[in-house]
Formats: sequence, structure tokens, C-alpha cells
Amino acid sequence: MLFQPFQPHGRGGPRIREIPLRMVLPNLVTVLAICAGLSGIRLAFEGRFETAVAMVLIAAFLDGIDGRLARMLKATSKFGAQMDSLADIVNFGVAPALVLYAYLLDRAGSPGWIAALLFAIACGLRLARFNVLDEDVDRPAWQAEYFVGVPAPAGAVIVLLPIYLVLAGGLVPDRTLAFAASAFTIMVAFLLVSRLPVYSGKKLKVPGDRVLPMILGCVLLLLLLFSYPWQTLSASVIAYLVFLPLSARAYANRARIESEKGEGTGEASAHDASELEP
Repeated sequence: MLFQPFQPHGRGGPRIREIPLRMVLPNLVTVLAICAGLSGIRLAFEGRFETAVAMVLIAAFLDGIDGRLARMLKATSKFGAQMDSLADIVNFGVAPALVLYAYLLDRAGSPGWIAALLFAIACGLRLARFNVLDEDVDRPAWQAEYFVGVPAPAGAVIVLLPIYLVLAGGLVPDRTLAFAASAFTIMVAFLLVSRLPVYSGKKLKVPGDRVLPMILGCVLLLLLLFSYPWQTLSASVIAYLVFLPLSARAYANRARIESEKGEGTGEASAHDASELEP
């Protein structure tokens, strides 16, 4: 094996000085994500909003790769999982809410602050539910392909849509837009805690003849993101919102198919049992 299994502390486990470096790397990425999210809040209150939004997006990116890095290095641990959950609340809940409030929602007064609070709280509830569902061993395997509600990283990117539109030059940051953004923030908060099934894409497999076009598409998206960041982010968020009802429809169709399979298996078992009766 490339990496040997690592036992947690206690009950004869390794001492602190014996922890391999690969166990520290995922947690280091998580800490860097927290630093990026908190730095985004500071930059927002200093008026450097473009950099603040970029830091929040960087925090979301780093927070998305730390778990994959831990699995790749076989460095998963309960400590890392708990730390990742705490980082998610900061990076996906608190940081986007405060950046959006400092940029636009404060113009709406108390309704803007209420919307920011609701979003941060909804993100915490969403993450708690995710942790509970992740430990549910009785859940059907096919349901693991779908999130329950909009995932927290997507919610953090979506809720900043008013900022993208303003920086793209399409809207003016006035009091009317602040109230509209407050309503939008509350809507995103409800999407986080909703029962809406959202396709995760974790088990999506790309056919061999489509790998090169997919790589070319990813490169094109990155080039557009660097050349036209706010327009690209706005279009991506709108496309994701359009995707949500399509995902719910696909889930309903899959649930119906699985239900029919279950009924067919039950009828076949009953038929076989009746043939065995004397």
C-alpha cells in the first residue's frame, strides 16, 4: 500500500510527534480556507468588495478540496471531519452573509440584517442535516446521488448573485436593489433547508469519447472566468437555478422507477414462494 492506515490518538495510538505530515495537510488546507473567509469579511468592511468576493470564492474552493485531499492521502480522521464542519459554517454561512450585508443589504436597514442572519443560520442547519444524513446507513444507495436541499457551497456562491450583477454593470446598488437582494437572500436560505433533491454529480461518469470535449469546456469556462469574472459568475448562478427544478424532476422519475423495481421484486418473490407451496 502507498499509505499505511493511521490510528487515532488514545488506546496505544501514536504520540503527537509521530503524526505523519500527510495527516496535517488536509487540516492545513481547512485552516487556509477559514483564513480566506475571514479575510473576505475584513476586506468587505474596508470597502474592497471585489477582492472580498474573490476571497470568499477561494475559501469555498479550498474547503471543497480538503476532504478530497484527505481521502486521496488516506488521512481522514474524526478531528478533520469536525474541523471541516466548523469551517463550512464560517466560509459558506457567515462570510457570504457579512460580505453581502456590507456591500448591499445594509441599505435596506433591519430587513437586510434579518436576511443575512437567516442565511447564516440556514447554512448551519443545512450542514447539520448533511452530517446526520451522511451517517444514515439505512438510506437507499441511489439517494446518495442527491443532496437534500441546495448544498452549502452552492448556496454561498448563489447568494452573492446581486454583487455579481452590480459589478458586471447590470444593476445599480440602491435601496430598491437592497430590498430585492434581501428577499433573494431569504429565498436562498429556504433553498438550503428545503427538501428539494439536488443532483450531486459525485457518481457521474464521463464516456471516453467525451473526455476531450469536457476538458476543452472546462478550459473555456476558466478563461471566461478570468476574462469576464462577474458576467461568468452571474450566468453560472442563473444556470444553476434553472437546473434545480430539472434535478427535482429527475429525482421523482428515479424514485418512481426504484419503487416499481421494488414492487416487481416483491411480486416475484411472492410468486416463487407460492410455487414452493405443496
